[in-house]
Amino acid sequence: MSGWFSSAPSSAATPADANAGEDHVSDGSKLKTFIGILKKFIGVSDLAAVRFSLPSQLLEPTPNLEYWNYLDSPSAFAAIGTADEPVDRMLEVLRFWFTKDLKYAKGKPCKPYNSCLGEFFRCNWETEDDAPRIDTSALRKSPSGSSSSSMKSAKSAIPAGLGSSDPRAASTVSVTQSAANPTKPVRISYLTEQTSHHPPVSAFYIDCPEKGLHAKGFDQITAKFTGTSIKVMPGEHNLGIFITVDRRDHETYQLTHPAAHLGGILTGALSVSVGDMCYITCPETKLKAILRYYNDGWLGRTTNKMEGIIFRYNPENDNKTQIKDVPVEDILIRLGGAWKEKIVFTVGNKPLESHPPERQITIIDVAPLSVAPKVLPPVEKQLPNESLQLWSEVTKAIHAKQFGKATTVKQELEEAQREKAREREKKGETWTPVFFEQATDKAGKPSLTEKGREVLRRAQAGNWDMDGIL
Repeated sequence: MSGWFSSAPSSAATPADANAGEDHVSDGSKLKTFIGILKKFIGVSDLAAVRFSLPSQLLEPTPNLEYWNYLDSPSAFAAIGTADEPVDRMLEVLRFWFTKDLKYAKGKPCKPYNSCLGEFFRCNWETEDDAPRIDTSALRKSPSGSSSSSMKSAKSAIPAGLGSSDPRAASTVSVTQSAANPTKPVRISYLTEQTSHHPPVSAFYIDCPEKGLHAKGFDQITAKFTGTSIKVMPGEHNLGIFITVDRRDHETYQLTHPAAHLGGILTGALSVSVGDMCYITCPETKLKAILRYYNDGWLGRTTNKMEGIIFRYNPENDNKTQIKDVPVEDILIRLGGAWKEKIVFTVGNKPLESHPPERQITIIDVAPLSVAPKVLPPVEKQLPNESLQLWSEVTKAIHAKQFGKATTVKQELEEAQREKAREREKKGETWTPVFFEQATDKAGKPSLTEKGREVLRRAQAGNWDMDGIL
């Protein structure tokens, strides 16, 4: 989820003349400063609502809106809705879900800039439409067994789309690393806007008309410092990601966010872990997934383990919140593994570990994956309140290790925002977003304005002009 902490992007390289900067701050000094600030907030119910300003040397030189999105692996998103069977489409959604946090699985946690009211960001992804097809029909028809004959039949029952041609290898439907120059690219466009400052909320919209897909939601978090870690949870307006598959009678999936923990603050080995439940529901297909993440293992070591199920549910009486609550006969798929490494699934309601290896299908293998690059508007086409322009001087100063200058520029931006708020209050004006109909929404589903729709239409055409829009 967006906001209070993120991971360092691999592209945030320091310029060659960085040592010529006016300041030098060691990692140890950064950590000491960070802990000193956090100690003041022990017991505060919501750090995100306080929105305190960190010194620039503690920030990742990346705007929050630019850095945070869910398309770390765009090919996984583009593949949603491909399968004909509802269970397989739910697996496609889950495969996307497990790729959206590559930044946490592969990067170092840190703090991006707070977003300013009215700030916006837009980009495209060009991705290869090469995600392996998920088709579990043969597995559903062929019962699993432990005898040599049943294992032989199980191997032969695995369809080509579900695995390797090597009969000794486990099968996989994991996506591959996004190609830098796809041969037959699918274009996905993204638009996000900071729609509220108190509470801090941003709205986002993801559009892939070629595949009949779109997704939307509000990003808002609450955060609490416990004394040893920071717990980050969805805010009241953040009801998750809503993905709609237009070509499947507009079936919509709601993906809720679990709580996450930023740990290792006292030791300096910062890491993100998850120890919570999350849910993916589709009322149209009457399928639900429950995912349980485990935070700590033996002697407090983080395991990053998760287990999950897909089962039939009643949208009119959605009362199953724990895996143990679900009748065994309703379970269609079981999942398990480590979300920072590899997750597998099995077909049927039997325990996952009771299946032979060749029937434990890898849905995602994170090891070979990294965050996919974005296609950004040319600098000359960006407006002053676009994230990359708005924060450009702060970013340049941080890259040059000129932290005093970066802090000054950042404070000027923050004061300008406060002054605009005072002016609106004097005039009795209410802030209205430009690209979204509402600043917040109890249903968690933002709607685009005509200007927002036009921005995405142009982005899909590779047109970054804002003439006639703003």
